[in-house]
Amino acid sequence: MDRPDTCPKVVLLDLYERMVKIRLFETIQARVFRAGEQEGFTHLYIGEEAVAAGACANLNQDDYITSTHRGHGHMIAKGGDLKRMMAELYGRSTGFCLGRSGSLHIADRNIGVLGANGIVGDGNPIAVGAGYSIKLRGTNQVVVSFFGDGAANQGTFHESLNMAATWKLPVVFVIENNRLSCGVPTESVCSLAQALGDRAVGYGIPGFNIDGMDVMEVFRVVKTAVQRARHGGGPSLINCATYRHRGHFEGDHDIRSREEIDAAREHDAIRRFERFLVKENVMTQKDIAEVREHIQRLVDEAVEYARSSPPPQPGDALAYVYAVKGDDEHASSHV
Repeated sequence: MDRPDTCPKVVLLDLYERMVKIRLFETIQARVFRAGEQEGFTHLYIGEEAVAAGACANLNQDDYITSTHRGHGHMIAKGGDLKRMMAELYGRSTGFCLGRSGSLHIADRNIGVLGANGIVGDGNPIAVGAGYSIKLRGTNQVVVSFFGDGAANQGTFHESLNMAATWKLPVVFVIENNRLSCGVPTESVCSLAQALGDRAVGYGIPGFNIDGMDVMEVFRVVKTAVQRARHGGGPSLINCATYRHRGHFEGDHDIRSREEIDAAREHDAIRRFERFLVKENVMTQKDIAEVREHIQRLVDEAVEYARSSPPPQPGDALAYVYAVKGDDEHASSHV
């Protein structure tokens, strides 16, 4: 990792808090899900926090992101409220999408989150559309599209990069390469499995292969790509080598060995960053404990908020499906 004098202390602390917020939220979310308090599926982001935190720390509130089926971390890193986030996972009316999206389609237009997506690779075309809208409107926004290594083998990946590169759209494509497409090892279906950033050359755009477990490296490389996009330089492709600690979804049969998972956890991004912050006198162990205690309280409060929030009313099933004349702004805020 870089020395802290290359990165302001306020940025280092922000990166750490974003990662810990994701980790503690996802940890308790796993518990309440296993306890049967939530329905449907949940795909946890535990282990990959450095990617979302490092990337989103470079974005403004009006910048956009597109997400995946493993999208809780992206939403939190972009500034999503923990209470409304947890309420959505509980299917409550106080959630971001009034309890209608659940885990796989959570979104908040107010902070630029254009939506998680249950379809592999479908965030990329949405990101290109948002990038095209930025170009047409002449604003200074950018889009970051998060997707996995499996999505990099989808046709939408190539179509999106081709269009973004041809029109020089302000889109940063970020691959969260956790080496598995569900339960299929990426190496078995892709000759560039560990160097997917090299595919950028086919579109004439910058490509990077970086350590996605190093939050400062993610922050630095995405910063370069975001600045390039803001100044009209067009898209970039960033392949982040990362590792999810859990199965594809909660309750999934994990094909990996316990030895492999334990070895990966020894290189956990958060522990690694904590050691760095202490070594460089940015934080003390007491500081770390206080940050964790504070965020844990916020997560616990989010769970209680969700539990006590009312479910959607059956009579509201058609509400917000269509804009109502004279009430368009209110209605569209929940679309």
